[in-house]
Amino acid sequence: MIPNHSLDSEEYSANINQNRPDKPEEACGVFGVYAPEEDVAKLAYFGLYALQHRGQESAGIATFAGKQVHLHKEMGLVSQVFSESILQELTGNLAVGHTRYSTTGSSRVVNAQPAVVDTRLGKLALAHNGNLVNTAILREELLKLDCNLITTTDSEMIAHAIAEEINQGYDWLEGAIRAFHNCQGAFSLVIGTPQGIMGVRDPNGIRPLVIGTLPTNPIRYVLASETCGLDIIGAEYLRDVEPGELVWITEAGLASFHWTKRPQPKLCIFEMIYFARPDSIMSGQTLYSYRMQIGRILAEESTVDADIVIGVPDSGIPAAIGFSQASGIPYVEGLIKNRYVGRTFIQPTQKMRETGIRMKLNPLKDVLCGRRVVIVDDSIVRGTTSRKIIKALRDAGATEVHMRISSPPVTHPCFYGIDTDSQDQLIAATKSVSEIAKQIDVDSLAYLSWEGMLKATGEDPKNFCSACFTGNYPVTVPEQVKRSKLMLEKAFN
Repeated sequence: MIPNHSLDSEEYSANINQNRPDKPEEACGVFGVYAPEEDVAKLAYFGLYALQHRGQESAGIATFAGKQVHLHKEMGLVSQVFSESILQELTGNLAVGHTRYSTTGSSRVVNAQPAVVDTRLGKLALAHNGNLVNTAILREELLKLDCNLITTTDSEMIAHAIAEEINQGYDWLEGAIRAFHNCQGAFSLVIGTPQGIMGVRDPNGIRPLVIGTLPTNPIRYVLASETCGLDIIGAEYLRDVEPGELVWITEAGLASFHWTKRPQPKLCIFEMIYFARPDSIMSGQTLYSYRMQIGRILAEESTVDADIVIGVPDSGIPAAIGFSQASGIPYVEGLIKNRYVGRTFIQPTQKMRETGIRMKLNPLKDVLCGRRVVIVDDSIVRGTTSRKIIKALRDAGATEVHMRISSPPVTHPCFYGIDTDSQDQLIAATKSVSEIAKQIDVDSLAYLSWEGMLKATGEDPKNFCSACFTGNYPVTVPEQVKRSKLMLEKAFN
């Protein structure tokens, strides 16, 4: 159990759960396809396969053949959960898929998605990316209506909220829209019904959702968290689902409804920095291009005299290349990643820890020895992984190590679908840049500026949520929810 008090340097390294990644973790990936006469289950399988980076705990697909629903979901990776024989059983003309990282609800098969519930019009299957902030209130209201909640997820609550409206006599669209008005926070949804598929984003569009078309006659439509989910099945990117928009895909085609007033869009900027795949398109550019650009800006803001630039695989590499281009310092590979490492529950021995077990990253000694190294990464959350990497570089013979981070310091937790620590576990919330540099043992440390991060998007800076860097949350977070993570504010107020 992580203690709820500010940690000194020694406690900080000693008490962190060794299994937990030292990165923010994304919530989920969602996928949907309406394509009668196509193998929708297989299309959904490959769509989820491309979105696997968004969640590795569980995966599921629901298909609709009229009012008959076929569902399969299990713990594990997409390739582990599904087989050819299972996919052959998932027949129908539309499919909804989900790959999960748990941010609400424990990591158990009962919490895997899609969430399927009954209504008077037939079943609905819901896949959700994001987090609601009014979960406690919504759950209380649903329990008063005698809803049979079998999971601990806010996603199931959204599904039941829709079902309750439909059971009151509303149709699919009216019922869904009425339910969405009772949902506060971040939600990008794909919802399957016997009639068609809905794609929905919350009023701020905090989590992404895109529309694609399949080259069939007539044209069929696909929904995915990212454009890479379209590319894998040969679908053409059409556009984003807009904040506060509901798209309704049926045999008649695609219809659009703006179910709420359109406030300022607030796409999560961490989608662009880290979460989404580099070949996905956001804000009119591939994220590889955006990440190279923030690397260039980082070099302009924090130049340093060094021999080589390396990136932390894989997410730090585009920014490292951009840093190299702007600084003129050669880019080389200095760390090799074992890409076949999954999550392990076997603990290394204490002796292995002391000698520096390197399951995921291993340094190239002949590249690093005798060199002054700039190492670029996308973020520092707790600092535990950064410190281990720096030690590995020094052990490999690097004479100097200068760390550059292609995002500002993470000082506040997220409440909208990113699994971050409570505030007292975020190293930049408790320490200055110079203190962090000392703790992770680098010769110098610099972060990208908030202004530089947003400038690189080429859009209005107001169009992004950057609350994890500023504490300015675009959707009001109830005090009870805030207190669960804002440990420092709790301590000082």
